[in-house]
Amino acid sequence: MADAEREHERLDLSRLHHFHGGLTLPDCKAAATATPVRTLPVPPRLILPLQQHIGEPARAEVGIGDRVRKGQLIARAEGYVSVPVHAPTSGRVIDIGDYPVPHPSGLSAPAIVIDSDGDDTPVAGEPHADYRSLDPSELRNRIRRAGIVGMGGAGFPTFIKMNPGPHKPIDLLVINGAECEPYISCDDMLMRERPREIIEGAHILMHALRVSTCVIGIEDNKPEAIAALDQALAADHRLGNIRVVAIPTLYPSGGEKQLIQILTGREVPSQSLPADIGVVCQNPATVAAVYHAIHHNEPLISRIVTVTGAGVREPANLEVRIGTPMHHLIEACGGYSPGVDRMLMGGPMMGFALTSDALPVIKTTNCLLATTRAELPPPQPPLPCIRCGECVRVCPAQLLPQQLYWYAHARDFDKAQDYNLFDCIECGCCAYVCPSQIPLVQYYRFAKTEIWAQEHDRIKADIARQRHESRQERLEREKRERAERLKQKKKAVREGDDKSKQAAIQAALERAQAKKQVTGTERQAADASTAPPPDRND
Repeated sequence: MADAEREHERLDLSRLHHFHGGLTLPDCKAAATATPVRTLPVPPRLILPLQQHIGEPARAEVGIGDRVRKGQLIARAEGYVSVPVHAPTSGRVIDIGDYPVPHPSGLSAPAIVIDSDGDDTPVAGEPHADYRSLDPSELRNRIRRAGIVGMGGAGFPTFIKMNPGPHKPIDLLVINGAECEPYISCDDMLMRERPREIIEGAHILMHALRVSTCVIGIEDNKPEAIAALDQALAADHRLGNIRVVAIPTLYPSGGEKQLIQILTGREVPSQSLPADIGVVCQNPATVAAVYHAIHHNEPLISRIVTVTGAGVREPANLEVRIGTPMHHLIEACGGYSPGVDRMLMGGPMMGFALTSDALPVIKTTNCLLATTRAELPPPQPPLPCIRCGECVRVCPAQLLPQQLYWYAHARDFDKAQDYNLFDCIECGCCAYVCPSQIPLVQYYRFAKTEIWAQEHDRIKADIARQRHESRQERLEREKRERAERLKQKKKAVREGDDKSKQAAIQAALERAQAKKQVTGTERQAADASTAPPPDRND
């Protein structure tokens, strides 16, 4: 029996399991969840980066001056690991060029800028079809055409996750509603206020994956979300086993591999994916986006964003159009509080600092965290490692963070990979407990970036080498072909010369023979002319 089949036989959802390490952190979510989700008006100008997902950036399909409608495709997917970008509202394209984007690098990237016309006129969508009448391939294509990516922060194209391949049988869909990082509450509010969208989206994904079991894992510090989903499930009488499971509040239980281990007891092997053990995991906002794409033919053009922290006056969750400049969200929440120090995209553990509040909201923007120095003190100068081992104790991936730090610091990237660097989920637990204030995660990110850059350079070098070798082979082949043609030509010339010589000789012989015959004839004629005349008396 195959390993995958043995694993699937052991699927047991009757009890919870545990992962190694983790931290109990203050959740700091109450301020933003005190009021319902508010919808932010469409801003006058939207900035749409062409890369809002893992993989290849989309390619612009519109030009400056073009009129666009809400939901219209404005950038087409380029390559397999890519999804399109759509206009969040109607208006006119005023520029296509490099603009600052929310990214740890702080660099600019290509983007399409749209000035809204205020009408919000939608484009005609595809004809609606019952998802149960569509095969998995058509569902995946519709999900891709809608531009849906993982909205929990990773931004991996959803349609690829929904296509594990024939050799990876899936028996469980997990909806990751843990939302374990402090401050972030956009998924919590979505599950509270729109549970039906998540249930409907779960049915669509179950149909696409051909699975009959779905588990929605939610940390037990979100009782309102759990109750809302349970109530929605009680009113749902379709086939399919969907259940809500409350899990202990422990960071980072929202890590994909950690949640799967909690719910099923299965561990995703190193350098493997959940699909390798029969599980597909999706974020609640992603599942709701699938519902809108299939039931209402709506591409991904808006999302809920948590705006919170002591640096903002009125924390809240806002539904905003993709491309909205972030300062509009801050203004909608009463503006900045006195003493605001910096703003992060994401939470305090895995988020990154932003250089400006003019940056656009993108598909993976789940939280804007405005902090004060008292709330989130600036990093302190690191001290030497004292080898206390606290980082090992809390690491949920069961790595050796200290060793990874040494190898990353020494730029010994081969050794870092030997210690499973790429199994690190960058949760920040190690840095949080480090008494020496060493920014461990920054070293791991640096090492990963350098390895990816080296791999990219190696691929480019391999391509250049292959092109050089192909060119050399082509030149050698052409040289051989030229030599062969020259050889054939010389041979032909030689053969032609021989034939010419033989022909010349033959002609000469023929001429000589003809001349000889002519000479003989002439001699006979001469002899005849010199003979004595006949005697007439005879």
